[in-house]
Amino acid sequence: MGPAEVLTLAKSFFSRRNSIYAAYVEQESDTHVSLRGQGGEEIVIAATPENDHTLVAGSSYLFDAQISRFFTTLPLHGSAQ
Repeated sequence: MGPAEVLTLAKSFFSRRNSIYAAYVEQESDTHVSLRGQGGEEIVIAATPENDHTLVAGSSYLFDAQISRFFTTLPLHGSAQ
């Protein structure tokens, strides 16, 4: 899965959450998407191509559980380091 596909999935995943956990796109580029949720909370998902796979990272102050749930929806190939 390439970075663009990961970021498309992130935008869809976070915009369809229960309204208290929903977040909507604020900024985006080819390798990241920044979303805003309740109370202005920011969620950032980054997807970077590396060799034959994509590295994905997420960051948020309050939405860690939702980021973890998003990660479980991605196919895992290889091992995490």
